Amino acid sequence: MKGLFKGSGVAIVTPFKDGEIDFHRLEQLLEWHIQQGTDAIIICGTTGETPCTTDEEQEDLIAFAIEKVDHRVPVIAGTGSNSTYHAVAMSRFADEKGADGILVMNPYYNKGTQNGIVKHFQAVSDAVRCPIIVYNVPSRTGCNIEVETMVKLSQIENVKAVKEASGDIVQVAEIARLCGKDLAIYSGNDNQVVPILSLGGHGVISVSANIIPTDMSRMVHLYHEGKIKDSLELQLKMNGLNKALFLEANPIPVKAALQLMNMDTGELRMPLTPLEEKHLEVLKKEMTAYGLL
Repeated sequence: MKGLFKGSGVAIVTPFKDGEIDFHRLEQLLEWHIQQGTDAIIICGTTGETPCTTDEEQEDLIAFAIEKVDHRVPVIAGTGSNSTYHAVAMSRFADEKGADGILVMNPYYNKGTQNGIVKHFQAVSDAVRCPIIVYNVPSRTGCNIEVETMVKLSQIENVKAVKEASGDIVQVAEIARLCGKDLAIYSGNDNQVVPILSLGGHGVISVSANIIPTDMSRMVHLYHEGKIKDSLELQLKMNGLNKALFLEANPIPVKAALQLMNMDTGELRMPLTPLEEKHLEVLKKEMTAYGLL
């Protein structure tokens, strides 16, 4: 199979306590997700507050998740960076530790050209043996990976999938048309899962799965089983909740949601700050409507 998994991969939060990573709570979360049917664990993603962790902490998180999950579901490590040198080093570490795959965004801030993006991913591929998921999230990187560039990336040896979070469904359709045979496509937006599945997508790498793991996985599997109406009903049911989880920068709302569910994952790391009261009330309303509270 060209993809690493079919279903829902949770972009898991990183619990903190007294300023340090709470590995005990993280282990509990990992076990809960496996029990609830999550199909893959994505450690050290944006939702995991990776930009606010040190290299040593990132390595510890990757190694810990791989050890505790112990091959029960795929573990995919976020190893991207705005520096190719740094991305190569982190990717090599994750590969050597036994990650099932790595999730790598295109460089941000000192953003290169489309040609630079191709060379960036070629350098990462040359350093690893595990599959690479290209992460296209222009709202974060400030640079969209264009369709023509994605076609070139699909020809790189270890590039096997794309997490598409551009929000541009026409772009996703073109990627599916031009390189769907070479790349598995994962939705990077929880409100576009079924539309991307309809274009041949494998699943989703999800923020909302932190609080509704069973339903997120079920929605994807229902679609792949041909139960499209049931899958769509779940997608529509989630819309209000998905919107509430992005009232402020991710992962601020989802950590607040976990706290409301008595699954406290501790404080956020600066510059992230607690969810504003007005947004907390909206989140509570949507969680209640969904049946979580």
